[in-house]
Amino acid sequence: MNKIRVVIFDDNALLRDSISLLIGDTDNLELVGSFPNCKQLKDNITESNPHVVVMDIDMPGINGIEGVVLIRKFFPDIHILMQTVFDDDDRIFSALKAGASGYILKNAGSAKLLDAIVEVHNGGAPMSPSVAKKVLNQFQSGKPDSEEDFNLSAREREVLGLLVKGKSYKMIADELCISYDTVRAHMKKIYEKLHVSSMTEAVAKAINKNIFGFF
Repeated sequence: MNKIRVVIFDDNALLRDSISLLIGDTDNLELVGSFPNCKQLKDNITESNPHVVVMDIDMPGINGIEGVVLIRKFFPDIHILMQTVFDDDDRIFSALKAGASGYILKNAGSAKLLDAIVEVHNGGAPMSPSVAKKVLNQFQSGKPDSEEDFNLSAREREVLGLLVKGKSYKMIADELCISYDTVRAHMKKIYEKLHVSSMTEAVAKAINKNIFGFF
């Protein structure tokens, strides 16, 4: 089985060590780099060649948001999972605008972190409803258009609605009693019908175009 290659950027040595041990004990993940800052980010990523970067927002020198910008510039195919603390939505949103795939709170727990890494690698991204609303403010110009459904099926509307509420792919699968792969298949169709290429764009368009008729 091909493992998901993971790199960590965090100035907290204890947290880096904790995540390193956690990933090392997980069969489908492989830690290929652990760094205290982004000062040599380009070289670090070139040498480690990860699939997913777990990026702290608050770091001295080059912060995590600036790190995201650099990764998107030089390594556009790498998925980036931000880590942050509560009440930090503004910087989370800035990271998403910069190109991060999603974020997870630092106190979310080991299982949620591992799930988030896998989900980001598979094209998903955890995102809170408050961040979804901020996405609306960035993408929206004027009031929402009249309600549109973009020919979404009933199940696709359910999946998209839960995504807008900040549910992860795993949470959507559990709530709708369907498999994780089925959620991914629905999201692929949703992306095609909405003419978007990311979860953030899908949420923004769902809100901006008033797909559910209640924004």
